[in-house]
Amino acid sequence: MQPSHRPEWLTFDCYGTLIQWDEGLLAYVDRLLSRKGWRGVDPHEFIRVYDEHEHRLEQTPPHRSFAEVSAHSLRAALEAFGLPFEASDADALTRHIAAMPPFPEVVPTLAWLKAQGFKLCIVSNTDDAIIAGNVAQLGGQIDRIVTAQQAGAYKPSPRLFEHAHDAIGVSRDRLLHICASPHLDLAAARDMGFRCVWIDRGTARKPLPDYRPDAVLPDLAGLRQLFATLGWVQP
Repeated sequence: MQPSHRPEWLTFDCYGTLIQWDEGLLAYVDRLLSRKGWRGVDPHEFIRVYDEHEHRLEQTPPHRSFAEVSAHSLRAALEAFGLPFEASDADALTRHIAAMPPFPEVVPTLAWLKAQGFKLCIVSNTDDAIIAGNVAQLGGQIDRIVTAQQAGAYKPSPRLFEHAHDAIGVSRDRLLHICASPHLDLAAARDMGFRCVWIDRGTARKPLPDYRPDAVLPDLAGLRQLFATLGWVQP
């Protein structure tokens, strides 16, 4: 990352960046398939099918709440594997998502960033009611939460990020976005031109072939050294 002016705001993707999304979703699917009495389905393949439906529905008009998107996607994934869907399955999924915990380094890193004078905002493809359970686990460090529900749009649509930038009241050059999702957040950073740090937690997700983030870190703890190197904080 090239030295540049210090941002006033740090914006974060939530799930996969701050919150243990992959781990939490896999735990839910394992229990779901076990409860359905079906041992022949690979949970990772089930999640792949679920993800395909989720991303398609998020970009298909009319705009739906994330609770609706996740319910429709879960129904479609279960039907694809010949398994029955019940409304309680979707309710259990949104409750489970709201309870997913942060990665171990997240809360202390957020506290350190606040102590350094940064303002912190989450920009997430979710509903207010769902993310409230996750934010409650982040130590009271978050200054602003912007959701797809508020913006009426899902990433990678610029509309969600424009809504976030308007809500916090700064231009794009006064913020830095920190995220783990290449096809959602990095795509928006490429198209909109805001600064971005990719948190590569060693998942199967790959960077975009036509975009290089300003920095790549294995987790949020690396922000301390990165910001010191840039001269934004005292070492």
